[in-house]
Amino acid sequence: MTTAQKNKPSDTTDSGDIEVATNDVRLVGRLTAEPAVVELPSGDTLITFRISVPRASPTRAASSAPGKGQRVDSVPCTAWTPRLRRSILAWRPGDLVEVSGAVRCRFYQAGGATRSRVEVEATAARIIRRSSAA
Repeated sequence: MTTAQKNKPSDTTDSGDIEVATNDVRLVGRLTAEPAVVELPSGDTLITFRISVPRASPTRAASSAPGKGQRVDSVPCTAWTPRLRRSILAWRPGDLVEVSGAVRCRFYQAGGATRSRVEVEATAARIIRRSSAA
């Protein structure tokens, strides 16, 4: 290994130029509540919403045991682009939706402290089936 190779920053490819690190998320689940419009101090606007997705069981035995473990995950999501925000604002609680995007860690100030929030930043989203409760 040459000195240049030793000092080269690590990247996300292996020797065959195949990407080995990725941050792609695809969720299919139910919208838990009305999407909310949030205006940031910077003036940026975003939509926040939560999707409830079934949690896969590690074994069938665990899934058949009544009252054992968490059965769903409630995943916080955001949408930043105007077109996506408009689309998501038309969703209703209970709608079955699909969201694609990436996991993001967002930092912000609240109560004089720096806080962080991990969420899925949506880059695409669609309704699969409308909720029957209108």
